[in-house]
Amino acid sequence: MTALPDTQTDAAAELETLAHAIAYHNARYHTDDAPEISDAEYDALVRRNTAIEAAFPALVRADSPSRTVGAAPAGHLAKVAHAKAMMSLDNAFADEEVEEFVARVRRFLKLADDEAVALTAEPKIDGLSCSLRYEEGRLVQALTRGDGQVGEDVTANVRTIADIPQMLQGDAPAVFEVRGEVYMAKADFAALNARLLAEAEETGKEARQFANPRNAAAGSLRQKDAAVTASRPLRFLAHGWGETSAMPADTQAGVVAALRGWGFPIADAFARVEGTADALAVYRAIEAARADLPFDIDGVVYKVDRLDWQQRLGQVAKAPRWAIAHKFPAERAQTILRAIDIQVGRTGAMTPVARLEPVTVGGVVVTNATLHNADEIERLGVAPGDRVLVQRAGDVIPQIVENLTPDPARAPWVFPHVCPECGSAAEREEGEVVYRCTGGLICPAQRVERLIHFASRHAFDIGGLGQTLIEAFFRDGLIESPADIFRLTEEQLAARKKDGRVWAAKVIAAIETKRTIPLDRFLFSLGIRHVGEITARDLARRYVSARALGAVLRRAVFLRAQIVPVIGEPERKFVLRRDKVLVAAIETAGIGPEVASALVGFCAEPHNRRVVFDLLREVAPQDVVHETRESEVSGFTLVFTGSLETLSRDEAKAQAEALGARVAASVSAKTNMVIAGPGAGSKLKKAADLGIRVIDEAAWAAIVAASQ
Repeated sequence: MTALPDTQTDAAAELETLAHAIAYHNARYHTDDAPEISDAEYDALVRRNTAIEAAFPALVRADSPSRTVGAAPAGHLAKVAHAKAMMSLDNAFADEEVEEFVARVRRFLKLADDEAVALTAEPKIDGLSCSLRYEEGRLVQALTRGDGQVGEDVTANVRTIADIPQMLQGDAPAVFEVRGEVYMAKADFAALNARLLAEAEETGKEARQFANPRNAAAGSLRQKDAAVTASRPLRFLAHGWGETSAMPADTQAGVVAALRGWGFPIADAFARVEGTADALAVYRAIEAARADLPFDIDGVVYKVDRLDWQQRLGQVAKAPRWAIAHKFPAERAQTILRAIDIQVGRTGAMTPVARLEPVTVGGVVVTNATLHNADEIERLGVAPGDRVLVQRAGDVIPQIVENLTPDPARAPWVFPHVCPECGSAAEREEGEVVYRCTGGLICPAQRVERLIHFASRHAFDIGGLGQTLIEAFFRDGLIESPADIFRLTEEQLAARKKDGRVWAAKVIAAIETKRTIPLDRFLFSLGIRHVGEITARDLARRYVSARALGAVLRRAVFLRAQIVPVIGEPERKFVLRRDKVLVAAIETAGIGPEVASALVGFCAEPHNRRVVFDLLREVAPQDVVHETRESEVSGFTLVFTGSLETLSRDEAKAQAEALGARVAASVSAKTNMVIAGPGAGSKLKKAADLGIRVIDEAAWAAIVAASQ
């Protein structure tokens, strides 16, 4: 695995790239049913993102893949909110990571070393997640996962799947949502593609065949006409549940047994095991039988068996703490490196991209791979014409892991020192690995990328104004800055298409709805280096209004101008002194020297100020309205100190955050409450000195219970 970024700058840039790439591939997989990369490649992207976030926790983005599930549903099917969110799963790729998963469970629950952690293990089938709602034993609704919060109503189509009972056998709770995977068996998939090819030959039409069984299952389930779904050989395997009025058992294995008794198919390889060693043995057995299974799988899922433990463990942003997917190893293949191109991002970062002779790796055709930066190219010693080894896992995938034909006598490939888009000089700052175009807003690539970013989903989110249109409008001189978007007219747009009046009206209407926007989205849309969604949110929450934030930034710009080097002072010391002043001026938790310097530097540039002032003539950032959940400690800052006897510190923090509170590490005048266990020392004394309310663990448990 390629080394993690050395600096926050590199880490933030790569996290941004990963966030956009993963969101794109989520949409291709979950919404379009047309993935462009393999599961292993996708997993590798997510894994790289997780590793960088762990190394740079302050840079975690609001749109981080660690906080999102699936993709928003789109298309002709009705959208319905899930009664209980459909979560994703965290992944493990090595035995050690499975062992660490079990160790985390032990630490969180504060289990004794000799207390067994029973798990269930089952194949992770590569299908389309579906939730089936039964009321009084009768199937009443079926939803796809969608983005985890909202899915698509596929009830009529699901009723055509023979594996799914219309009425449950035996006694079942009044309400029970069964969750599992709709899939297509390998043999059925091959037969379907053969049938589609034969039908195309008979009619003289172009043959439309599915790329793999998962695509075939997803496309078949999401048909407008249920008769088409009925003609496709879809199957179903149950593995979990959503909303319930009662539970038929107190263990995972017990509920799965109940599902089987009600008439649902369960994976033959499902097993309950005692501890990590037995779980890994099941993994080995399933991996060995993988090729002979009737359906595609990409790993094994482990779940904590006891449901009371599952409830205590809870979940993080998108995944439960009580389950993990142990993925199978990635695959590799050899191919020829045909060319190395340079792509320029909106911050001027120049990223080398390998153009490969197409090669199939585990059923996925790979044609491009990132080379990350000049240092990576030098490490690999690659140049066009080399035979290279491509891997479908690692960091940003596809990835070249080895040069198979290195030639020390050959002149190395030289990273360009000019921007391929505008001809400006490319420079690499001290301590960085990324070359950047110095052209700024005169560089077409950067200007267009900034406009695309401005209109993107997590910024202004202007529907209908995507990359293709923005590039065309920029090329034709219709827009050069963000404010120009709000000055477009129906006449300008309608002239671009035959009978384009209706389309133009829709685009203009979409633009008009964005003349008011939350302050954090406004800040993020500006594309300020290092100011991602998390930082923008923190600034917005800290200063509430654009006016207040603007006043702080103007003062910071003034202070920056007053700081001058002292005679004989090393440049590094001057920079540290300057940045310390800027951090103090901005005074926002989580914002350090790099972000403060970038933010103030952006505001100090006259051109940037003109762009922002021009934009503010067209749009109005909304003040932040703080919302809190209804609980005794909503909005509080809490401190836990001393030993906790009935729960771990992680579990206590999770409880507090679930109640709308913030957990701090130290006691200060901003602390609202201290929860003190045995052995509390200086923090307890400071709380007493400041007159802060102190409670014990039992009182805290009562607060938690009262909020449920």
